[in-house]
Amino acid sequence: MTATSDNPFVRYRERLDSYAAVTTGAITEERFVEIVAELDASVSAVVGHGFVETPMIDGSALAEAAGLNVNLLIKTDAGNVGGSHKARHLFGVALQMRIDEVTGAAAATATATTEPRLAIASCGNAALGAAVVARAMDRPLDVFVPVWADEVVVAQLDELGATINRCERREGEAGDPAYLRFQEAVAAGGRPFSVQGTDTPNTFDGGRTLGWELADQITDAGVGPLDALYIQVGGGALATAVSTAMPNVRLHPVQAEGCAPLKRAWDRLAPDFDFDAAADDPDRFMEPWENPQSFATGILDDITYDWLPLLRRTHESGGHPVVAPESLIVRAYDLAHAHTDVPVCSTGASGFGGLMAEPPDADRRETVAVLFTGIDRSQPPR
Repeated sequence: MTATSDNPFVRYRERLDSYAAVTTGAITEERFVEIVAELDASVSAVVGHGFVETPMIDGSALAEAAGLNVNLLIKTDAGNVGGSHKARHLFGVALQMRIDEVTGAAAATATATTEPRLAIASCGNAALGAAVVARAMDRPLDVFVPVWADEVVVAQLDELGATINRCERREGEAGDPAYLRFQEAVAAGGRPFSVQGTDTPNTFDGGRTLGWELADQITDAGVGPLDALYIQVGGGALATAVSTAMPNVRLHPVQAEGCAPLKRAWDRLAPDFDFDAAADDPDRFMEPWENPQSFATGILDDITYDWLPLLRRTHESGGHPVVAPESLIVRAYDLAHAHTDVPVCSTGASGFGGLMAEPPDADRRETVAVLFTGIDRSQPPR
């Protein structure tokens, strides 16, 4: 594996936080690339392929079908490891863990004689990404899922060796019960292995590779500059990471009308947008959404965990959050299947629903990108 590798963790290695081990002299650049290659080979042994560049496709037919006067680009990550972008995040976390082991940093901070079990709360794609990467690392993983978790996903988690914990809501408690049980597991000694930056800061490292990849693809295709990104938001790590990697692009984080805590926090911050005050008193702005519901089940996080860095990026970029009506969430999925060859899930297409809900000024005919980030497990790939 060389500097020209299709593996994004090699190609963009100098931009990764984990590359600090090279810049500080803890390991050589050659050893860093070897660690990526070894870990990627282990992932490939689990699912048959590792991490490579995923396509950016022309969305003209989809935009026309939706009546949108935009130059639409679609970054497709549905064919990635684990069937979504989530494994990118978790490979970044795993890479830092492995580097810490190699350099001795893990031993220096260890407080137990055995490695802690990894833990994640998820309703689907994040859990699968975590299960694949944990299996590749030969580490035990506890997955906390809601009682309504997709049985297809649960079966795959079981095949990958994850320990599955179905979480019912307890009387009198607020918030996602799966996330609450995850927090209890971490408090008991488990190690966060999640796609929430609040719990696992290295999760942004892998997520940014998607943004850098998209930026290079736009440049190579000569279809830029990109004006806006419409990105679906559950916990918020994807939109935060991609926007950080593409800082000069206007960001519109998208949530469904049946679960929109990010937009509510934005409205509470307006008009002053005092992010320092929000950091001092976060509960005043972000609180759990009651009874989350949507066809896009993967963005039903009742709290947008990474809301503060996400809203900072949104504000700095000149964008704003978008709430998509449920009818457009469904229509986005239907149109995506009718006018692209991407077997995208309802969650993965929901950012496009946000674009339909609040398109940019048609007179400017902007260049806009959406992310199709999850494979549709409800039907066989076409």
